[in-house]
Amino acid sequence: MSIKTERVCIYPKDVQRITGKSEKSGQRLLQKIRKELGKEEHQFITSKEFADYSGISLHVIQEYLVD
Repeated sequence: MSIKTERVCIYPKDVQRITGKSEKSGQRLLQKIRKELGKEEHQFITSKEFADYSGISLHVIQEYLVD
C-alpha cells in the first residue's frame, strides 16, 4: 500500500514555476507574504496561504508542487 503525500510548504522555486518569474522574485514575494501574515523569517508559507494571497486556486498550485 502506498501513501500519496502532498507537500504543504511553498519555496521560491515553486513560485518561479507557477508565475514564470525569477527565483529571486519568488524569494521577495514569499518575504512579502510572510511580512503581511506576521510570520517570522524562519517560518514557512503554506500552499493555502500562497493561494489566498495570490488569488490562484489551491488545486492549480498543488499541480506545480513537485519534489
